[in-house]
Amino acid sequence: MDDFIMRAALAGLGVALAAAPLGCFVVWRRMAYFGDATSHAAILGVALALATELPVFAGVLATALAMALLITGLSARQFSSDTLLGVLAHSALALGLVAVSLIDSIRVDLEGYLFGEILAVTNTDLVVIWCGAACVAALLMWRWHALLTATLSPDLATASGISPRREQLVLTLALAVTVAVAIKVVGALLIAAMLVIPAATARPFARTPEAMAAYAVAAGSIAALGGLAGAFALDTPAGPSIVAVGAALFALSAAIGPLLRGRT
Repeated sequence: MDDFIMRAALAGLGVALAAAPLGCFVVWRRMAYFGDATSHAAILGVALALATELPVFAGVLATALAMALLITGLSARQFSSDTLLGVLAHSALALGLVAVSLIDSIRVDLEGYLFGEILAVTNTDLVVIWCGAACVAALLMWRWHALLTATLSPDLATASGISPRREQLVLTLALAVTVAVAIKVVGALLIAAMLVIPAATARPFARTPEAMAAYAVAAGSIAALGGLAGAFALDTPAGPSIVAVGAALFALSAAIGPLLRGRT
């Protein structure tokens, strides 16, 4: 197998490892728009990195984290969540596109940052993706019980000595890292899909939160590998193909789920 295909497959698996279990919390907390706004800010991070000659990963991580913290802070002031997230998501994307277009000294492949360029992943990108994925996975494992308690019942978490705000910040950090490692694979417009779709696919089959996270990783991995195979077979863009396979898995899950529940 060609080296670039192996690198693409490993990159897809790395993103699935980071995004899928985190996506379970996104689904449980109904934070899909939160993920959208954070991932759209990644384009602004790309512009920042190119303008300051920083690594793209650093620029995207800083901007995604800043956006996530901004959303958390404004939400605490009782702004309407849907309206706030809609305004910030589209504003961040528009500002990012404008900022990138103003950089005359560097030729930028906007399509690659919007929809990903997994087939162009380098060995250095692989190291960044897998280190980021390992950090996210380790963080979620370390804080799993506290995150789960704060998600199910903030009052119970407070009574147990767990700070819901602190756990929200943990999720915010994990989301920012995931956006930074995933932008090369599926692009800023499709990162939220890789967070939500595998978790939603796993939900009908899981009886415990831990099982749902494991099934979500499996669904994300199948989507990544299946999307790559489909992209080669049909000559389609790899990033959207990965999300399309994930959507097909979700449709299958939605069809099978009621049948499974009917037998139990």
